[in-house]
Amino acid sequence: MKKQFLGKALALFEGFRKHKITTADLEAAELKAKNLDVRKEDFQILIAMCKDTFSGKYKMNKWNLSVIVATIVYVISPLDAIPDVIPVLGWVDDITIIGYAVAKLSEEILHYKLFRKQALVNQS
Repeated sequence: MKKQFLGKALALFEGFRKHKITTADLEAAELKAKNLDVRKEDFQILIAMCKDTFSGKYKMNKWNLSVIVATIVYVISPLDAIPDVIPVLGWVDDITIIGYAVAKLSEEILHYKLFRKQALVNQS
């Protein structure tokens, strides 16, 4: 059953990959993060990576950015494999997509965390 949802979620994810994200989308994503339980911190790091890339503070390739944008748009979109109006189950597909994105971006996330650590050191 889980594979069935993952397939639907990935198909929708591909459709969202080309969406141009807005500030309102990022704000909605931050509000939605509280529902993501074990993936909350992962989702928050994706949001931060997106914001820092758009502001020019952090550089990443377009493919990795598109994965992040698609993940954020998928999570905030009312159109997903399991509608979010269904408590708990509605977040399972979002959590699965975030897990997929984090797995695909693990090296980029490591680079970003080092970048943030260095930025904090430079501010001191």
